[in-house]
Amino acid sequence: MIKKEAKRDIKVVNIVVSTSLEHDIPLEKMAATLSNTEYNPEQFPGLVIRIKDPKTSALIFSSGKVVCTGARSMDKVEESIKKIIKSLEKIKIKITVKPVIIIQNIVASGSIGMDLNLNTLAMKLENTEYEPEQFPGLVYKLPEAKATFLLFSNGKIVCTGTKSEEEVHIAVDKLIVNLKKIK
Repeated sequence: MIKKEAKRDIKVVNIVVSTSLEHDIPLEKMAATLSNTEYNPEQFPGLVIRIKDPKTSALIFSSGKVVCTGARSMDKVEESIKKIIKSLEKIKIKITVKPVIIIQNIVASGSIGMDLNLNTLAMKLENTEYEPEQFPGLVYKLPEAKATFLLFSNGKIVCTGTKSEEEVHIAVDKLIVNLKKIK
């Protein structure tokens, strides 16, 4: 099943974080003043703000809670949160706290450098879902690493559910160990 020695190339492609600005936010005023926002309270209670650089989006709630997505590094997450705070200053909202950023999820993707027989893996690995008529990838949950993988026959993978870059690499290492056990 494994044709060549695994050459891994895994990169973080999305970090989802949450934080609190510890201040009530007037979402109506924000939406009316800032051009890069969407707010439709009848459909969803949060305001969406899109930041061009770094390319991220955030949900802002009137309670001051923020969920930011799209950054590929923690530096970019912090840059995005700073830009949100700066845009609040435009509507006279002064955020005085340094927001505590909590990572909710990291998505990484890349290649593990080996071809995979997804039919064999679906039969021999536990915690898999594979329905090739609906989706070409195999879903593999790795509970001991708190990670879920999408595996493709060409060796490309997506890893989600981890909360640090270190956890991503530990999960990928465990994945490769499990794959190598299957003949």
